[in-house]
Amino acid sequence: MLLQWNHFFSRHCLALIAGTSILIAGADVNAQVVPGTGTKVDGSWDDFEDESWEFVTNLPKSSYNVDKQTRYPLGQSSNSIWTESAKRGQPDILQRVPTPPGGLPGSKGALLMKSLHTGVPGQGSRGTNQDDLIMQGNMVSVNFSPSVITRVYLPPFEEWEDKIGTSFGFRTAVKAPMKSKSTRRRRFFRSSSYSTKMETLYLGMFIQFNSKTDSPNGEDSAVFVVRADTSGQDFIGPEIKQTGWWTLGMSFTPDGRIHYYASPGVDPLTPADRFASHLPYGTRIQSFHTAFFNVCNQDNGRTWSTEWIIDDPAMYYISR
Repeated sequence: MLLQWNHFFSRHCLALIAGTSILIAGADVNAQVVPGTGTKVDGSWDDFEDESWEFVTNLPKSSYNVDKQTRYPLGQSSNSIWTESAKRGQPDILQRVPTPPGGLPGSKGALLMKSLHTGVPGQGSRGTNQDDLIMQGNMVSVNFSPSVITRVYLPPFEEWEDKIGTSFGFRTAVKAPMKSKSTRRRRFFRSSSYSTKMETLYLGMFIQFNSKTDSPNGEDSAVFVVRADTSGQDFIGPEIKQTGWWTLGMSFTPDGRIHYYASPGVDPLTPADRFASHLPYGTRIQSFHTAFFNVCNQDNGRTWSTEWIIDDPAMYYISR
């Protein structure tokens, strides 16, 4: 059984609101599960092969993270799998395009994402911002070893936005118990107490570009920056030494860990493609909810983001 999650997002965050039923199990699994293992989650995958695919915008898009404005109704894809973020809005261009060379065998369509105004619609700002495209989610207990996988096309470095900074993100929303500290004052005394509550954590992989314009070695380069390690800090992942198609994935296991995978090409991931595993923020993940993509740029009103193309994103679980 799956817990269907509605396309509803709060004013304060990428919210996840429960629907019908829940996946629970007690079976043990291996310490890691390769993303893409098991059964696809119904309604939580897209191959962009439908030639009539389109994203219906309801402009202006939301920009709550900048100006506290959520602008309903939210944009949505024609197949109801993708939704605009109520916090940041969707990328300015979402278009089905022919699959670039070297893609999955038989694939004829993929999704292009690109943005100019990643902050307030029609305005520039003084810093980097991002847009979010959110996938229809299903709540899956980590006892079912959920995972998510995508292919992403990296254009030649000379076609990237000329900057040093984050350009793209492949992210997930999970639930985990988090401790918080509160302090009370009573006259001359101070007492502290701790409480634990379930919170949503946004984990995943970013791609950071280091333009040769500002690089000390005079060469373009890129690297994965990953969220998050046991202390809750972002950490540096694999260096990107070739452009073109990559396969990225994340899996979640009953021990509460997240496992990160990346491999050049479009072949299925293997255990050798895992580059990190963590108890993020020092806690144990309880459930996986959805995946989403970030498109980032300088948000100066003049410079477009890098063109990002994705194909065949899908969520999986292992039935028991």
